[in-house]
Amino acid sequence: MNPNEILRLVDGLHRERNIDKEVVFVAIEAALVTALRKFRGEDAQIEVSIDRKTGAITGRVDDEEFDQSVIGRIGAQAAKQVIIQKIKEAELQSLLDEFQDQIGELVTGTVQRNDRGITIVQLGNVEAILPRGEQISGESYHNGDRIRAIIYEVKHAGNRVKVILSRTKPQLVQRLFEQEIPEIAEGVIEIKAISREPGYRSKVAVTSSDQRVDCVGACVGIRGNRIKNITSELAGERIDIVRWSPDPMELIPAALQPAEVDQVLLCDMIGRAIVLVKEDQLSQAIGKFGQNVRLASKLVGWDIEIMTADELEEHIERAVAAFMELEGMSDELAQRLVEQGYLSYDDLSVIEPDALMEMGGLTAEQVDMLVEQAEERAEEAERIAQEEKRLKKERAAIEKMAASNPAGAAEAPSPVAAADQPAAPAQSTAAADRPGDEPVAAASDDVADETTDEAAGEPASESAAETAAAGPAGSEPQTGSDTENSEVEAGAAQPDAEPVAEENASTPQGASDGAFDLEQEHPPEEVPAEATSAADTNSTQEEAMDQTNATDRN
Repeated sequence: MNPNEILRLVDGLHRERNIDKEVVFVAIEAALVTALRKFRGEDAQIEVSIDRKTGAITGRVDDEEFDQSVIGRIGAQAAKQVIIQKIKEAELQSLLDEFQDQIGELVTGTVQRNDRGITIVQLGNVEAILPRGEQISGESYHNGDRIRAIIYEVKHAGNRVKVILSRTKPQLVQRLFEQEIPEIAEGVIEIKAISREPGYRSKVAVTSSDQRVDCVGACVGIRGNRIKNITSELAGERIDIVRWSPDPMELIPAALQPAEVDQVLLCDMIGRAIVLVKEDQLSQAIGKFGQNVRLASKLVGWDIEIMTADELEEHIERAVAAFMELEGMSDELAQRLVEQGYLSYDDLSVIEPDALMEMGGLTAEQVDMLVEQAEERAEEAERIAQEEKRLKKERAAIEKMAASNPAGAAEAPSPVAAADQPAAPAQSTAAADRPGDEPVAAASDDVADETTDEAAGEPASESAAETAAAGPAGSEPQTGSDTENSEVEAGAAQPDAEPVAEENASTPQGASDGAFDLEQEHPPEEVPAEATSAADTNSTQEEAMDQTNATDRN
């Protein structure tokens, strides 16, 4: 191989593909070794080197001088394949190193396409991906759009480099501040902390090394021009600029702005800050869905709890009373625990044993007993809270179903209403279970109807004999046969009574009058017609026959 050609090859690969020259020289040397092994065998001792300045090739094969002419066509082809493979590997490693050095940096690319929620972005000669989880909620990207994001992760993916972008990390806000605010790029203003909920709100704590430069005013800009550019890039995300202070007593109220804070109580042992505000400032301090206090907690590194002074007093009273229920707890120790910010069994279950021993003058066994009791009660409280949460979800689901289908909800009685309804009469159920009694029951119903109609025009206590005595003067008392005929004629005038006539046709003479009189002696409201059984009907007929015979004898 010509030394000048080797130098030109190395220089071209270095410039075009950003591959280090040393990597190319090593690849060519390895290719020549592979080619010689094709000629001399795998066991041959081969050494090849290339002069980095002149490109001259020197080497030894089994203590003999290297001769390029022995490589041959097959060896040259093998050397070419090795060089290509080595160059690909070197190029891949070069890309990997290049983008790994840019992790956390802001890059600008062009959207190529969208594939099932994943946005493909062209970065130079590499295709990067912006996963759905790293996109700001509500944003949409179209082919050809310019997009700015930070490089979040770089890794091997087969024979290529996989570059993952992100627009949700706090580093994106920091890089945008560095681009838009010269004082930050120059180092006059420093960003100390960032907390962010992508697409909704961010808090940025800044400080100035020059007392003449207002860090908050410089970040906002004249009429908010600087911060508006950043907000526009972040899809309208609201950004709060907080003046940094190493003192938590100053930083926490600043982080909770625009709410006004009355007092801050720090509980160093558990990293909690109790912030007292007025009643009218409570909702503003907490923020929508707790967003303000949540971002402030992330920014300052303290677990912030916001409450009014009255609520704090209630918390203290409940905590002392709860701690006093633990076996081995003294009133003095309970008060000291509350003063240190321990307001629940959860807090007490994670306390350092040494701190509790020192605070209450307890032994290790006493401390273990207290902590064990606190853990058990904390687990029980968690279980109860989960059960209440589950019941709340069920109630919400039922209410939602009722709201979506009001007609069905009105027709379907609630379990409480169904329980309040009286049960059906047992006699009716028994009658329904006896198919053989149905004709008798039907006839009894008709008799009851006829009895009710006639009873409305005559006194209920009037008997068959009294009816005969009340007839016209000189008329003879009706016999059983006449009574039956008159009843049949009355039935002919009333179609509703036909079933009664058919039913009584097989009974002896006089049975109808007796049955009628007995039915009138027992009004429907006292003996319901539908409750009459076949046995009661037979008994009534026998009594009616006896009364008719007695009347005939008289």
